[in-house]
Amino acid sequence: MEPTEIFDRNIIHQQFNEIIGIINETKNKVFRIANTAMIELYWRIGERLAYRIANSNWGDRIISQLADYIATNTEDAKGYSDKNLWRMKQFYETYRDADTNLSALLRQINWTNNLTIMSRCKIPEERIFYIHLAANERLSTRELDKVISRGLFERTMIDTPKLSAVLREIVPSSERSFRDRYIMDFLGKKTYTDEFSMKQAIISKMKDFILEIGKDFIYMGQEYRLQVGCEDFRIDLLFFHRELRCLVAFEVKMGRFHPSDLGQLEFYLEALDRDVKKQHENPSIGILLCKDKDDEVVEYAMSRSLSPTLVAEYQLNLPTKKILQAKIKELFDEKNDN
Repeated sequence: MEPTEIFDRNIIHQQFNEIIGIINETKNKVFRIANTAMIELYWRIGERLAYRIANSNWGDRIISQLADYIATNTEDAKGYSDKNLWRMKQFYETYRDADTNLSALLRQINWTNNLTIMSRCKIPEERIFYIHLAANERLSTRELDKVISRGLFERTMIDTPKLSAVLREIVPSSERSFRDRYIMDFLGKKTYTDEFSMKQAIISKMKDFILEIGKDFIYMGQEYRLQVGCEDFRIDLLFFHRELRCLVAFEVKMGRFHPSDLGQLEFYLEALDRDVKKQHENPSIGILLCKDKDDEVVEYAMSRSLSPTLVAEYQLNLPTKKILQAKIKELFDEKNDN
């Protein structure tokens, strides 16, 4: 095959992919519009059911009669079983006092995700957390179920990330974008003896790792090469964060945090900002991921740091949901006492 033919074929395929992109974009738009309309319909039905049951002689049995009536008198009765009608009523009663922003988010996520949050989350703060997460990160039902099981709400509330002053200044929202502790139980119970083998394990489970750190992270590469002067340096894992519009470098350390580790990370951030960062992007952020840390040592080390960095722990075992919920209860009890 002539080179020109290959070149022409590549151009044609690029043009074909543009059309496919338009098709997929429109499909997604139609789905979002349809989903919003369906959630709005379920809300209105739930509102009407709640009113009728509260203000007339409608009893529990009448919902079953309504489901049978809908099945007999409509062409498409799928989704209007007595159980689902009760869920619509519960949906309205759960969120009828929600503010405008939360009401809008409820209509952005699908019905199954709404039911998952409503049934599995016990307190309003937890429901609000997962509604925002599901809408902003467009979680599938399987992903949503997984993060709830992993106690993401409890872990986020309990642990405050250890951020440098510079990071807090340039990214005020950094406390909700990053965590103090990342749970990597998906790597299994294997004991890792060196950083390379652990990085390889993370890469082999990249989908799970991104679900843990947040779906706004886009993976760019491992052992990312930086050339400064005549020397080569390599960043363990490099990502781009869509919301923050910046590069994020992860350095994995097998042992306990040591203040000297920050110097290496800060050097990498300087090289990224000078040689890799695009003009419209924000300053790069560095995350030091270590097996253990002394928070007081971290505070001292980061107090003079002039780079947007944070130090986080990783754990290979997931704390039990019972323990996490007990800590959350203590946290909210303290807030109520104050």
